[in-house]
Amino acid sequence: MKRNFRPAMTWLHDWSGILTGWLAFTIALSGTLSVFRPEITVWMHPELTHETVSPVPASAAAIAWLTTHAPHSPAWYLSAPTPRAPFTLAFWSDKTGYVLRPLDPVTGSPDTLRDTHGGEFFYRFHFELQLPYPWGRLIAALAAMALLLTLITGIVAHRRFFADFFTFRPGKGQRSWLDAHNLLGVIALPFHLMIVFTGAMTLGSLLMPWGNDAVYRTDPAAAQHDLNPGAIERPASGKHAPLAPVIPILQTAEQHFGKTGIEQIVVANPGDRAAVITVTAGNVDTIGITSHTISFDGPTGAILAEHTEHRPAITTWNVLYGLHVARFAPSVTRWLYFISGLMLTALIGTGLRLWTISRARGTPRFSTRLVERLNAGFLAGTPTAFASYFIAGHLIPSDLASRATLEIRAVFITWAALLLIAALRPAAKTWPALLILAALSCATVSLLSAPWHRPVDIAIALVALTLAAAFATAARQSLLKQRHA
Repeated sequence: MKRNFRPAMTWLHDWSGILTGWLAFTIALSGTLSVFRPEITVWMHPELTHETVSPVPASAAAIAWLTTHAPHSPAWYLSAPTPRAPFTLAFWSDKTGYVLRPLDPVTGSPDTLRDTHGGEFFYRFHFELQLPYPWGRLIAALAAMALLLTLITGIVAHRRFFADFFTFRPGKGQRSWLDAHNLLGVIALPFHLMIVFTGAMTLGSLLMPWGNDAVYRTDPAAAQHDLNPGAIERPASGKHAPLAPVIPILQTAEQHFGKTGIEQIVVANPGDRAAVITVTAGNVDTIGITSHTISFDGPTGAILAEHTEHRPAITTWNVLYGLHVARFAPSVTRWLYFISGLMLTALIGTGLRLWTISRARGTPRFSTRLVERLNAGFLAGTPTAFASYFIAGHLIPSDLASRATLEIRAVFITWAALLLIAALRPAAKTWPALLILAALSCATVSLLSAPWHRPVDIAIALVALTLAAAFATAARQSLLKQRHA
């Protein structure tokens, strides 16, 4: 039994990795970028300054604008301004569907800001894959479980797992790829296990809904109330009533929250006698999320319910979720998340590359050749597709209607074109071409950051330039290998 255990784990590691590898690669890369989603949103709004914005007047201005321009939306969801995101991010629905827009912190209107999802695209794509609910989240949950299985079986499968950490032999073909794979796996292994486990956990109710269904059956409102008793939900009465003055309500919430401040505001049934304003505290000094919630009666401003979470099971879940999204993280920790996320992405990429190298001996099958070609399309093409989002964000005219949709469309058009090119050409010729294209696209993002008058412009320019240099180096190595072949 012992003799068969490690080969079985190796087989499981290989196949769980290859079957979900491309999906895991894109999820890991988009998740890594979403570590800085507020900064990306600011970068894609050149008209925004990085001045400190007070959350109470900015949120009140947003609610005033929504009262006039979105009175029939069943609810308004607001993320209050922060030092990282000097705008109010609002989500509501209108005749065309759901709308997600940053709102001007002074006027509360979206008119002064270009229509773009900014960093929210990478954040949403990370767990929704641009697919309708619940399918995108379900697929992402399955990919997270498969990646967790791949990590665990990888630890078992590699005999010299920690010893190989100190070994890297460049220019040795498959041996070099395996050395790089081991190094990337070991150097940030605690992060890899944490981020994948917490990612799977956050979507766990989609994979295992039976416990929740057994207790609450067809009453999700009861489940939500038990999870957060401070968030009051009640049906609309159908009778009109204006909201009470919002600023005193938000000031009361701030006094109750203390130094954590306001993070989210939900106005349910706006303009109705049954309107409820639910305010959630931030988590600047704790890892866990959603620890303090207050609900106010919309027409009167009276407190309906207040809850501070102390239950061990819910607190544990909040901490695990907080570890994944890293809203608590100071600048240094966020950069560590970002670098470790890049390592996880590269770990998946080197694993996919190893799979094709190990099966390319002799005359490979058509399926192996196709996987090898698509590997080039996904691994070298995905960074270019994501870079096209940044490029489109600066090149599409700021006053063009539905420009946010066009930005996202640019990603998928670029992605599809690169995958098609990769599928039709030999992998040896595709790799250097796509790596050069990735380098050029990242360099373009760096140039579009000019005139670098904001800290976020400088940071993104430096990151993009570093990635461009890395892709250019990889392209050079690929060309040299092609010449010597």
